[in-house]
This record gives sequence, structure tokens and C-alpha cells, in this order.
Amino acid sequence: MKHSYQKGISAVELLIVVVVLGIIFAVVIPQFSKTRELQVLKSTVGDILSSLNKAHSQTLASVNSSSYGVHFQSDQVIIFKGIAFSVGASDNEIMGITAGAIISNITFGGVSGISGDVYFNRLSGIPNTTGTITLSTTNYVKIITISATGAMSVN
Repeated sequence: MKHSYQKGISAVELLIVVVVLGIIFAVVIPQFSKTRELQVLKSTVGDILSSLNKAHSQTLASVNSSSYGVHFQSDQVIIFKGIAFSVGASDNEIMGITAGAIISNITFGGVSGISGDVYFNRLSGIPNTTGTITLSTTNYVKIITISATGAMSVN
């Protein structure tokens, strides 16, 4: 007696593979998206802390015999020379916020808004104000706190 077998895959087997792959992608892809979003937020927090530390260090080193500060806007951070931010000053250092993250709120000295400034006193390095900078993405929020001593922390 001779048996005849057909080689290959049936439409049902192919459909099962497609459904299983669809379920896997439906679970995995949103997790990758959230992981990327969290990484964007962490990177932005690092950039802002770096800007604050640079202004603080330049002030303590008395670079050009001046104080330095940081001006915050929703989409950028600007290191400035002196105790007052001036738009378009030639020595301003502009750092854009990574796409996908924004500075959603700034609270300095009890006043909230979407922009604000902090500068460091030349001899002591103490900030002129204390407060928080809130960074947001669609799903995540991080808050940077500047204390009266000039120490910076992140929640």
C-alpha cells in the first residue's frame, strides 16, 4: 500500500503563525515605545542637570569674574552669564530639549510658570532661588529640585 503525503504548510497553519506573531507584536511594541520614552526623559534630566552644574561650576570658578545662571523654557535650556537672562546675548549657551520631552512646569520661589531663571551667587555658589523643574513625556514625569544650598536632586 502506498501513502501519499503532501509537503508544505496549510492555510490554517499559516493563519495560526500570523495570529501568534500578531499577539507577540501587540504586547512587545508598546513596551519598546515606553522604554524609549523613559530613556528620552532620563536623557533630558541628565542634560538639564549638566547645564545647572556647568553654570554652578563656572560661577564658583569665577569664570570672567561673573555669576552664571540657567534660563528654562518648555523646549530649551539656556546657560547665561550674569544675574539676568538676556535674549540673544552672544555668550548664551542654548541646549534644546530632546524631542518627546518638555519642561511642563517651573516653580521658583513659589511662583509657577512655563519659563524661569536661576543663577548662582558668585562667591558662595548659592542659587538666588529654590524650586522645581517638572519634565514630562506622554506617560512619565520627573521633577528636578534645586535646594537652598545649590544641591540638585531628581525624584
